[in-house]
Amino acid sequence: MKKKKKEIKYSEADLIDAFNLTRLKGNKAHPLMKEWTEVDSPTFTLVEEGNFEYIYEQAYDKIEGWNEEELKFKFIAYLMNLGHLADNGQYKTFCEREIFAEVENKYLYLKADFLIAKGTLDKHKTPYFYLQEYKKLKDPSGDPVPQLIEGFLIAMHENQNGKPMYGCTVTGKYWDFFVMEGRTYCISDSFDCTNKDHLLKIISILRKYKEILETRILD
Repeated sequence: MKKKKKEIKYSEADLIDAFNLTRLKGNKAHPLMKEWTEVDSPTFTLVEEGNFEYIYEQAYDKIEGWNEEELKFKFIAYLMNLGHLADNGQYKTFCEREIFAEVENKYLYLKADFLIAKGTLDKHKTPYFYLQEYKKLKDPSGDPVPQLIEGFLIAMHENQNGKPMYGCTVTGKYWDFFVMEGRTYCISDSFDCTNKDHLLKIISILRKYKEILETRILD
């Protein structure tokens, strides 16, 4: 079993310099991001329509007052279900999992808030997607962006399959989607989940990822 070392906190700039990364920004800045985010509004069943209206109203009225655990329990869990990201025979979802590895002689560590990966019972392997969540706007001790990038670098090092990584960060009411291919990563425009049109877009993007995962990423 790999031994966990003392965590080193990297900033986004630290990781760009250490791993010679290229940073892009915008929904059309990278072909994979453009494909992922240019999606039509989702179609809901009657039950899903009710769940959508419920979480929209909850977020609109209460998201500023939620702590981290309340945000996960009262909103993110419902939203991931509406995005159709649930366990199936090919992959599983995991929460609060430690991921770490030595990559190019640098120790990287991530506690993944939400993870899609292959797995057996409680053991995960071959990560495909990360969600990193932090309730407040960016804080030096809790910025989810470098955490997510570390997760990408760890997964690409461990997976050794040359396939791109996908993920997102949740910072208060804002959702940002990420794609990393090789040493280039792209950050989407921000989506405000208290805006109904943006919330629909978030769900469509999550559903699109399910399609990408099942048709192109899975071995």
